[in-house]
Amino acid sequence: MCGIFAYTGERNAGEILLDGLTSLEYRGYDSAGIYTPQSGSVKSVGAVSHLRRKMPPGFFGTSGIAHLRWATHGEPTEGNAHPHTDCTGDVWVVHNGIVENHKELRKRLEAAGHTFVSSTDTEVLTHLVEEHLTLLRQGSEGQEPENIFEKAAVAALKEVKGTYGIAIQYKHDPARIIGARMGAPVVLGLGEHENFIASDASPILRHTRQIVFLEDGEVAVITPEGHTITKIGGESVSRAAEQVDWNAEAAQRNGYDHFMLKEIMEEPDAVRNTSRGRIIDTDGLAKLGGLESVAEKLRGIRRVIIVACGTASYAAMAGEYMLEENARIPTEVDIGSEFRYRTPVIDEGTAVIAVSQSGETADTLEAVREGKRRGALTLGIVNTVGSTIARETDAGIYLHAGPEISVASTKAYVSQLTALALLTLFLGRQRGMSVARGKEIAQALRELPGKIEEVLKRSDEIRKVAKKYANTRDFLFMGRKYNLATAFEGALKLKETSYIHAEACGAGEMKHGHLAMIDEKFPTIALAPSDSVYEKNMSNIQEIRTRKGPVIAIATDGDDEIRSTVNDVLYIPETIEMLSPILSVVPLHLFAYHFAKQKGINVDRPRNLAKSVTVE
Repeated sequence: MCGIFAYTGERNAGEILLDGLTSLEYRGYDSAGIYTPQSGSVKSVGAVSHLRRKMPPGFFGTSGIAHLRWATHGEPTEGNAHPHTDCTGDVWVVHNGIVENHKELRKRLEAAGHTFVSSTDTEVLTHLVEEHLTLLRQGSEGQEPENIFEKAAVAALKEVKGTYGIAIQYKHDPARIIGARMGAPVVLGLGEHENFIASDASPILRHTRQIVFLEDGEVAVITPEGHTITKIGGESVSRAAEQVDWNAEAAQRNGYDHFMLKEIMEEPDAVRNTSRGRIIDTDGLAKLGGLESVAEKLRGIRRVIIVACGTASYAAMAGEYMLEENARIPTEVDIGSEFRYRTPVIDEGTAVIAVSQSGETADTLEAVREGKRRGALTLGIVNTVGSTIARETDAGIYLHAGPEISVASTKAYVSQLTALALLTLFLGRQRGMSVARGKEIAQALRELPGKIEEVLKRSDEIRKVAKKYANTRDFLFMGRKYNLATAFEGALKLKETSYIHAEACGAGEMKHGHLAMIDEKFPTIALAPSDSVYEKNMSNIQEIRTRKGPVIAIATDGDDEIRSTVNDVLYIPETIEMLSPILSVVPLHLFAYHFAKQKGINVDRPRNLAKSVTVE
């Protein structure tokens, strides 16, 4: 998730764009850049403050585009920072999204003589526009075609597969800026003799409250005096502006009360973005470009160790079940902070996989280094491009979940589970997994985002259950097999956001101590989807109910029978057992959020906790 901002009007665009980037900084902080036709381009690695310090005296323009980068293709370097330009320096682009067919486009454009200077997917867009400008001129018999910039930009976008929220500027038509949306948000701000394009309303609201939200497949053109919107196919769109009464901070959260809720609501997109371009349905395969360089080594791996901390370690726990049951690879999970202190047995047939949202988790990083010292193949599953774990591992998988602001990780967790499912499909098909099973997993992965959206629509129902138990001081979370990990994740989210006692256990461990805590004031959240251990879970629920313990069940749609056994039921759609943790955790994330909000706690910033643990 990157931030784009564009301005055209009568005031100094340089200051307006810099201030706007500061409002967007929650969307990315790897690098920043700005372009105005009058003063050119300035880029920097790091936060907007670094860009501001690099701005030369007198930097000016009455229009321009700007960008904050959260890296997805290419490391966070000045060369990879946006805006990007074409061979002529006339076309400039800022982009939020992923160009899935960038390799094919780049190859074709290089063959046509275009020179690339970055390793980003975005740069192909500038050269595509340049190419279509040339083609339009060649067909015009020496006359400059009317609206050539707009025609070239639309023609280029028609060739793009993937997602984009984009702003394009042409040096020879400086007052005109083109914006377009496909799967990534774009809004217009309409002012007096000035107009704006941005990723969301936050940088616009200090200038105007008149906002137009673009829809997928739409192209907007802004000038100081007005705007137009068309479908990418050419049909005109008429849409009135909306009066937005959010403040800038609320706009950063898309109107949600907290980043945690916003990020929970982004979980379908997190799964989409993690799996985008990586599923080959027809053959039941996963295409993981980041593993291509070590694909042959992976064929010979005899054992996998997954190292992670906190939330990521619970994703790893579910991944252990995925890999062993479906890819038939012996797998174990180690907490990063313990791995290097227990003298692990590692050889060249071992792969050490590090799972980390930030890619900077100190204990997980040291586990990777220990694995390398002992001769293991090391892989990373991280969200942050160019992070230390991404750089130091032999290969890996980027999550593409976008920045996560809330300390309590939610969308990164479902993204990690998705990446581990893709890895399972990738390795499983190397090792005897049938085509039929591969297709089943691939299809189920495709369907997951829509099913998560179904759960999110039940947020009010989950809020009511959370309110019912708002005065409770203790919770037990109980799961089995794949959803043992979900129980641990649910307990962690509740205690870190609400500061109450919450613990998790395997359902089969109830009689080994946990049952002693149960009474009418000690509720259990039981993970009981319709899977291979359903009957076992129901037996444990009966044990709790016999001792008068309240039970909230997470169950599969259509399971009406469970209602007669438990106090409350939160339903999830049906999916294959391997992917059930990705669905069953969603109501637990919402439950933790609503529970903490009832208590008036700062949900995004729990006391005593930091987003990334970078020291031991």
